[in-house]
Amino acid sequence: MVLIVGAVVGLLIAFIDSRPGWDDTGVTAGAIAISACILALASASTPWMIALAVGLWVPAFALATTGNWGALLALVFAFGGAYLGAAFRRSVLAPSH
Repeated sequence: MVLIVGAVVGLLIAFIDSRPGWDDTGVTAGAIAISACILALASASTPWMIALAVGLWVPAFALATTGNWGALLALVFAFGGAYLGAAFRRSVLAPSH
């Protein structure tokens, strides 16, 4: 279920990012990182799958419409957010001895 939510959120971010009047890369990158982090916090799924579910859509749209290879940097934010959320989840839920 988390991967489906991640894909929907990623598609929504990519849709907003692809609008002609939208030109705020920082907000897009932040939205990707925060979304991936929250989903990784909420799930025991592997972080790389969450990162791809959320972050793959922005580069896919950009490559298909403008050929912008720089959009692949969105994946860095997706992976960073997902692994940060997963690390926090493990540290909080780790049994204390």
